[in-house]
Amino acid sequence: MSRTIRLGTRGSPLALAQTRWVMGRLTAYYPDYHFEPVIIKTTGDKLKDVPLAQVGGKGLFIKEIEEALLAGEVEMAVHSLKDMPAELPAGCVLAAVPVREDWRDALISRRYGSLAEIPAGGRIGTGSLRRRVQILHRRPDVEVVHLRGNVDTRLRKMETQGLDAIILAAAGLNRLGLKHLPCTFLPAAEMLPAVSQGALGLEVRADDEEMRRLLRVLDDPPSRVAVTAERAFLSRLEGGCLVPVAALGIVADSQVTLEGMISDLDGRRLLRERLSGAAVEAEAIGRRLADRLLEKGGREILAQIYGRPLVP
Repeated sequence: MSRTIRLGTRGSPLALAQTRWVMGRLTAYYPDYHFEPVIIKTTGDKLKDVPLAQVGGKGLFIKEIEEALLAGEVEMAVHSLKDMPAELPAGCVLAAVPVREDWRDALISRRYGSLAEIPAGGRIGTGSLRRRVQILHRRPDVEVVHLRGNVDTRLRKMETQGLDAIILAAAGLNRLGLKHLPCTFLPAAEMLPAVSQGALGLEVRADDEEMRRLLRVLDDPPSRVAVTAERAFLSRLEGGCLVPVAALGIVADSQVTLEGMISDLDGRRLLRERLSGAAVEAEAIGRRLADRLLEKGGREILAQIYGRPLVP
């Protein structure tokens, strides 16, 4: 009999599409194994209409999956890496970062082809603080409407709530086969992505050598370097869903270039910086870039948001 490997996942259409992608790749490499998804409902799934910034905390979309992993109820967990806190719980490791999907955000609109085209007073839907502040920084004359739910729900709300546009991750649209939607991909200059946006994180128990060995074939070194720099940046800023933080790492010729952003909650004071260095120093580059932004005023921004000084 073939060995059954259980993959913990959320139950959204996007999460299941991502998990099926992982299962397909693993089955191609290991036909003697049987891979099956185990759907686990997370805190973030239960709080469907509450802004995540109001809920606070970290790991809202992964905590219950990690608990199942540590309890031996699943052998590996499939996450959107952007949902994973910079620090993993004791006993867990990030075993693989598969090749990254498109990191960009997409403006979905039936009438407008860019942020600049939306008229003053226009309404743009998003549930992301990061997107909200970057929109308002460029377009303080528009209204940003809170919007949560899976992709189908957000597309429906765009029509029922009379929104001029919504912003979604390009990676999600691609994975769901929704490339036909009327969308414009936003460049980094307009919209830096969430840390690790477009990347998957495959998590296993630290002592499970079998799973770590199986997943090595899916680990993509350039993708891992990029997200390592981004996640180090996030960690240094103690980032979570309360804080508008964005970062993008680009790897080329054994070098990584990291661009990062932090902002106050209304987008009036938005700080961006860029730093390059050797790919092997990705983690250090992430921390150094965060320190640059802290020195340029980020410390005051974060102290105001957190209601306490940032740890030196």
